[in-house]
Amino acid sequence: MLVLDTDALPSTDRLAALHAAVAQEGGISSVEEAEAADSMWKRLEVWTFGPVTLFDTQGTGVRFLRSFRKTRRELANNVSIMMQHEGHGTGAFGCDGYQRHLPPGTIGLVPHMVASHEYGWEGRGRSLAFSVDIAHVALPVDMVRAAVPLLQHSPLEPLLAQHIRGLHQVADRISAGPEAEALAEATVQLTRALIVSVAGGGSTRRAVAHETLLSRVLAYVQAHLTEPDLAPQRVARVHGISVRSLYRLCEDGGLSLEQWIIRRRLEGARGELAATDQTPRTIEAVARAWGFANSAHFTRRFRQMYDITPSQWRTLSRRGVTFTYGEEP
Repeated sequence: MLVLDTDALPSTDRLAALHAAVAQEGGISSVEEAEAADSMWKRLEVWTFGPVTLFDTQGTGVRFLRSFRKTRRELANNVSIMMQHEGHGTGAFGCDGYQRHLPPGTIGLVPHMVASHEYGWEGRGRSLAFSVDIAHVALPVDMVRAAVPLLQHSPLEPLLAQHIRGLHQVADRISAGPEAEALAEATVQLTRALIVSVAGGGSTRRAVAHETLLSRVLAYVQAHLTEPDLAPQRVARVHGISVRSLYRLCEDGGLSLEQWIIRRRLEGARGELAATDQTPRTIEAVARAWGFANSAHFTRRFRQMYDITPSQWRTLSRRGVTFTYGEEP
């Protein structure tokens, strides 16, 4: 949901509107703008996935500051994760005395109940972030705080970063749908795993690793979805389990791994075929790009899923025609 676009406002009102929006949505205490009011620009979008709130902030150079002493009561127990969007420069992050540059794909963690933080960028930049109450993370505050300077050492950092990017890509379609709660749970589980991987003791790491294994498996699969050699044997090997254990894990989670992979690949291909802001690839090229060995198999599975062929879907979507699955195009 769009909360603010300062381009729609008179220059004299932009800074005040930005202050009000970020204070209301993210509990930000102070904003330092790098540009004069007549040249500054900010766009803020916010989505809610169950207990998780996702933020997309972009615009001219800025420094956001948040003091935990001035945090609004309803935000005081939140934990936040932030990262710089790919292709939008490097962020500057500080929390609880720790400072770090955040190139795209790296993460900053803020336990708001015990720490102030600052975040920003120079030039044009863009940040993706989410927050959730620490009660959902279900880890001690001291453990969360101890993880702040250690995240760069976790092998799970790129996995959570990829998950955030994927969450953002589907936010408009999914946030109000039945999948929202499941996506929120996966986001929380990956956050727990990330924190414990660098700040938890051995017994805690093992317990959380077991609890979050399915979320980590699905996040890994999502991150490597377009690779044609993505198979259960590879997924099991990466996560240190047998293929039989992988199948049992997915079955206990109520899903078939192969069907889950095919469905996500079809969704990605469907989105690309409908896109109008890029040079179109052939159906065969789209099929290969999304991990299908040949276009015939891709076309057959696409029609089974959507009751329409890929070429028909591309033609109709580019004409602005919509229809419900099961209807003849």
